[in-house]
Amino acid sequence: EVQLVESGGGSVQSGGSLRLSCTASGSTFHGFAAAWFRQAPGKERERVAGLHIRDNEAIYSPSVRGRFTVSCDDDKNTLYLQMNRLKPEDAGVYYCATERRGYLLQLWQHSRASSWGRGTQVTVYS
Repeated sequence: EVQLVESGGGSVQSGGSLRLSCTASGSTFHGFAAAWFRQAPGKERERVAGLHIRDNEAIYSPSVRGRFTVSCDDDKNTLYLQMNRLKPEDAGVYYCATERRGYLLQLWQHSRASSWGRGTQVTVYS
């Protein structure tokens, strides 16, 4: 079973940047679909960015498109989320998730993941 561990969260001023990492153990990301989700206090979890790792095809929520970039380093078994021009509404706990059969749309649209990380906190202050 793949285990995912997120890191890189923190507190940053509005307009700043953070890079989140999600490292996998127990398997590589090869052939997987992966995605970042976030959840703010009192709100439902929402999708942020997704990636079909083999094809390197990414999708983004409209709220982050143009500011966030999702990528994967297969050699390091690590998924990244580069977040630029952060806004207070970007704050929350960020989770990574993978779908081992590569079904990105199932992961993206229905949150059907094979594995979930425990999350990393992002705080954006104005």
